[in-house]
Amino acid sequence: MEQLLSDPPSCINEAGTWCQQIWRLTGNEWLAGSANWLVAKPLRILLILVVAVLVRYLVRKLIDRLTRTPADGDGAEGKLPALLRPLRERAPEVLGPVVLERRRQRAMTIGSVLKSLTTVVVYGLAFVMVLGEIGINLAPILASAGIVGVAIGFGAQNLVRDFLSGIFMMLEDQYGVGDVVDVGEAVGTVEAVGLRITTLRDLNGTVWYVRNGEVLRVGNSSQGYAVGVVDIPLSYNTDVQRASTLLEEVAAEAVARPGIAPDVLEPPEVLGVENVTPEGTQLRLTVKVRPGRQWAVQRALRAEILPAFERAGFEPPLGRFFGNGSTGTAN
Repeated sequence: MEQLLSDPPSCINEAGTWCQQIWRLTGNEWLAGSANWLVAKPLRILLILVVAVLVRYLVRKLIDRLTRTPADGDGAEGKLPALLRPLRERAPEVLGPVVLERRRQRAMTIGSVLKSLTTVVVYGLAFVMVLGEIGINLAPILASAGIVGVAIGFGAQNLVRDFLSGIFMMLEDQYGVGDVVDVGEAVGTVEAVGLRITTLRDLNGTVWYVRNGEVLRVGNSSQGYAVGVVDIPLSYNTDVQRASTLLEEVAAEAVARPGIAPDVLEPPEVLGVENVTPEGTQLRLTVKVRPGRQWAVQRALRAEILPAFERAGFEPPLGRFFGNGSTGTAN
C-alpha cells in the first residue's frame, strides 16, 4: 500500500502535459497530479473571461459607432445614423431640427437594446462555459433557470409587454419626437420616446406618460401629409353656387400668400354642401398640406374667408358668426 501511494502519477510520462511540466519543475507528486485543476483549468477559465470581455467591448464599440449621428462629428448634418439606414423612417421634414433629436433618441434606444442583448448573450455563454470547465452538471441549473425565468416573466408580464412594444415601435418608427399623435387617452406632441414609456405634452401643457404596452392604436398627424378642413356655415337662403365660387377664389388667393404657400401641397378644393342643420347649411373646403401644418393653415383660411363673405353680403345662419363650430351671437 505504501509503495502504491509513493508511486508518481502516470501523467508525468505524457509528453506535453501540464502534469509533466509541473513534475519537472517541482518534483512534487501532488502538484503534478493536481496540475489540471491548479493550472490548466484556471488558465482556460481566465481565457474564457478575457475573450468574453474583449468580445463585449468590441461589439459595444461597434454599436456606438453605428448609433452615432453623422452631425456629431463629420459635418454630415441631417444624415441617418448607420444603424437606422436599413430601417424605414417616417420623420416629416416639417419638423426641421427636431428630426435630429428624433433620430438620435431612436438610434440610442435601439443601440441600448443591442448592448444589453450583447451583454446577456456574451456573459451568459461565458458563464456556462466556466461551469463546464469546473465540471458542474449544467442540466439542473438550466432547468431551474428556466423555471425561474418563466415565473419572473409571468409576474412582470406588463413590463415585458411594455418593452417589447417599445422595441417594435422603435423599429417601425410609428412615431417619434415632434410628432402630434393620438394614443387614445392622450393627444399631444411627442417629447420623448423610450422602451417603456412615451412622453406627450398636450395643448394645455400637461405632460402625459404613456406606457407603450397600453397603446392599442396610434393616430399620427405628422406623417406623409395632412388635410386642412374648413367648414363654413351659411343661412338657408344663401346662393350655394355663388358661395362656393367665392370660397374657392378666396382660398386660392390665401394659400398663394408667402405665410401659407410653403405649407400647401395642392390647391384648395371646395367639396360643396357638407351638412344641413336646423340652423342652415354648411360648405366644406379641404386643402392638402405638409404634416403638422393643417391647424395653422385652417386658422389662416378662416381669417381670410370670414371678412370676404361678410363683404359679399352673405349672412350667417340664424345670426351666428362664420366659423368652424362657432356659437357666438352677432351683435
